[in-house]
Amino acid sequence: MKPIEEEPQVLESIQAALKEDGASRDVTTLALVDPEAIASADVIARHPCRVAGTTVGATVFKLVDPSLEIEFRVRDGADVAAGDVLLVVRGSAGSILTAERTALNFMQRMTGIATATRSFVAAVVGTRCAILDTRKTAPGLRLVDKYAVKAGGGTNHRMGLHDMVLIKDNHRKLWKGGDPARLDQAVAAARAKFPGVPVEVEVETFEELRSALLGKPEWIMLDNMPPAAMREAVAIVAGRCKLEASGGIDATTIRAVAETGVDAISLGCLTHSVKAADLSLEIAI
Repeated sequence: MKPIEEEPQVLESIQAALKEDGASRDVTTLALVDPEAIASADVIARHPCRVAGTTVGATVFKLVDPSLEIEFRVRDGADVAAGDVLLVVRGSAGSILTAERTALNFMQRMTGIATATRSFVAAVVGTRCAILDTRKTAPGLRLVDKYAVKAGGGTNHRMGLHDMVLIKDNHRKLWKGGDPARLDQAVAAARAKFPGVPVEVEVETFEELRSALLGKPEWIMLDNMPPAAMREAVAIVAGRCKLEASGGIDATTIRAVAETGVDAISLGCLTHSVKAADLSLEIAI
């Protein structure tokens, strides 16, 4: 995989964000700032956080003005304190101001995701449970959102609809090939159509769990089960496939879920409702 800032989809997202912001005609900067002015600017964390998005932010600055110089003070995946400098930008003052908001938008979102992920990862330390992301990402920002999860110590689940079969309740309702209650047959149908693609099945009851197990999927998702039921599901499966817990899990319940013995917990909140980190850019004249 290419560095995140070199991925074509990420570059397209950055270019679209700059276009959206009107970076080609920054009227405030054009009106007030000497085009020959040179400045240095620090991107600063306003609170403790896990950093992500430094290279993406740097790419924003370089796309606005390739002559800008970037000095990285920390790298993605580092933990910083309030007041720490993440990166320094030097060069045209006008270019720095034009790129500022777009660069910070990417860095703040990514750092917020990484920080939230780190807190959930820390909550399950000592168990064998991984923290997974979901497809509940901002449209057009799938790669940067999932990159930020990894920077926070989490694990990427499927990247999209193409790299894993995930049989959920609505798929079963619309399944044209057989009995919705025979989840093993659904697994077999998916494997026949797409051999080699991993298969996961969502279940809500022990009956569904046992049916899915007959198909030998790689993963079974335990949807909205209480911890006691998850613990029983772990005993039933007995290592025959991986178990993912999902639905209604938050900071107050995640430890109890992890201690049931499930292999992973997926959390949409890592990306769908993350609180952006508070970062700022300060000009030093």
